[in-house]
Amino acid sequence: MRFKGVKVGFALTGSFCTLEEVMIQVQNLINEGANVFTIVSQVMAETDTRYGTAVQWKEMLVEITANSIIDNIVAAEPIGPGELLDVIVVAPCTGNTLAKLANGITAGPDLMSIKRQLPNQRPVVIAISTNDGLGLNAKNIGLLLNTKNIYLVPFGQDNPLVKPNSLMAKMDLISDTIFMALQGKQVQPVLAAPIPGVVLSAPIHRAAG
Repeated sequence: MRFKGVKVGFALTGSFCTLEEVMIQVQNLINEGANVFTIVSQVMAETDTRYGTAVQWKEMLVEITANSIIDNIVAAEPIGPGELLDVIVVAPCTGNTLAKLANGITAGPDLMSIKRQLPNQRPVVIAISTNDGLGLNAKNIGLLLNTKNIYLVPFGQDNPLVKPNSLMAKMDLISDTIFMALQGKQVQPVLAAPIPGVVLSAPIHRAAG
């Protein structure tokens, strides 16, 4: 029970194709003793896709965590002053969210929660899922890698032949990354080999969140 008594904020943004995998990681944290409070971006909170409706995803999160969802900026604001969370993880973190975070833009409950967490010198863990990680967002990944108290889940190209700029975190390493981040350490190696089994797959659309 590595996370017994640990309060984890789990922020989800609009990379809808990865949500099913991420839900497994939320459950894994709870199985390891964490008390998980979920935070959803505005896109995640309002958008229905072929992967499921917004209501279905939110109901699932409440059922898994037994906690209400933080889905607006007003509800996210007290996280900092109250030092409510030991760690925040953003998974999946879209390129849109990544860019806003790197440039200090607060545009939704997910980004507000991070903004309120960092001044307390507490860790924020990022699990990226973006089609332009080796494109326009490469510089933002570099900025975050060099930002104090921000830690990245190991990531690699998920489809280098079809989508050479696309990067995806290894979601099964979220727990290990959090465990190390709580000790002030970045889990290594950060750069993972291309994720096997999907190199020749068709492109997957990831909505902004």
